[in-house]
Amino acid sequence: MLQTHSPTSRGWTVATFVATFLLSLLTGAAFGQLSTSDHLADPGFWPTQDQGTRKNYVGPATCAKCHASVAATQATTPMARTFAIAKDAPNLHAHPELSFQSGAYLYQIHTGSHGPIYTVTDGKNTLSAPLGWAFGTPEVGQSYLFPKDDGKIYEARATYFTSLKNLNFTPARALAHPKDLEEAMGRVVDSGELTHCFGCHTTAATIGGKFDPAGLIPGVSCEACHGPGAAHVAAMQAYQHGKAPLKMGTILNPARLSPADSIDFCGACHSTWWDLKLSGVHGPSTTRSPPYRLETSRCWRSKPDVRLTCMACHDPHVPLQTSAASYDRNCLSCHVTDAKAPKTASHPGAACPVAKQNCTTCHMPKVYVPEMHGYFTDHRIRIAQANAPFPE
Repeated sequence: MLQTHSPTSRGWTVATFVATFLLSLLTGAAFGQLSTSDHLADPGFWPTQDQGTRKNYVGPATCAKCHASVAATQATTPMARTFAIAKDAPNLHAHPELSFQSGAYLYQIHTGSHGPIYTVTDGKNTLSAPLGWAFGTPEVGQSYLFPKDDGKIYEARATYFTSLKNLNFTPARALAHPKDLEEAMGRVVDSGELTHCFGCHTTAATIGGKFDPAGLIPGVSCEACHGPGAAHVAAMQAYQHGKAPLKMGTILNPARLSPADSIDFCGACHSTWWDLKLSGVHGPSTTRSPPYRLETSRCWRSKPDVRLTCMACHDPHVPLQTSAASYDRNCLSCHVTDAKAPKTASHPGAACPVAKQNCTTCHMPKVYVPEMHGYFTDHRIRIAQANAPFPE
């Protein structure tokens, strides 16, 4: 069980504590939830955590020796494919000529035998750079980082969107009137943001506080969620060879977390309730944070339940299920199916008077997110009304 501490134990000021406490009361949030930075300050492993040495990691091939079937299916998931070295990114090779225009600026990515080249021109002058890394999956989109001769890493202002089959502005990076070509091309990514980007899209990218792109494991692999595996492998080998008794606690099993910690665990990369609130993001864009939206649901606020966690509906070891019918069993694990049947402790949810199938189509509607040029499932469980304002 992960420990939790009050905000004041982390060096927060009294004013900050009071402000955040009042905010939690006003919004009805469960105050037991923490920000990702709070969880990382606790002892024990948490996703995106920096490790002191690369030797702590063994890689997915070693994990697969004992967990072959799980490792095989996990490798096909969007999380496993959420990062690529840009020159190896399949969608760039499938679309070798990409471009979009904004005012006087033309953004292009040309992918040839030497890899993808990112170019921005205002018609008079041109800047170009080879793309270094690709973040995201072809199912939704892909953004890019690239190094420059000044030793800094930049985020391209152009992102590939699957719904457009072309480029447009990277989410939250649109500039209608850049001051110059340099600003139009991209922005510097500072060390803290760099650590977070790679921490959520790769495994073991930051070691001992230093970004190590040469040693990273592409994508979200086993050790990104279960923690470095060297100690676990050593303990299991010693046990199997009769050299030591079975040693527990050498690897994290997220399935054993409390409901609140479980959602925060996924929120380390998908934004916890506090991560989202402190970011200032609001409106339809918040649907990109399923943990936050789920925790604004009335059923979660009434009593956190293991049946309402992310992992209750989404097995991170298999590809994402996209049909509404796939989740009916989860809804009906809490809701009775007959309006005449009494609610019980195990089934505290009322029966739906409309249907018993495809529950999420009505109660978790898809919301259009403008900067993503597509629809995202809203995890705020509710009775959705047509043409109703977006519920904050």
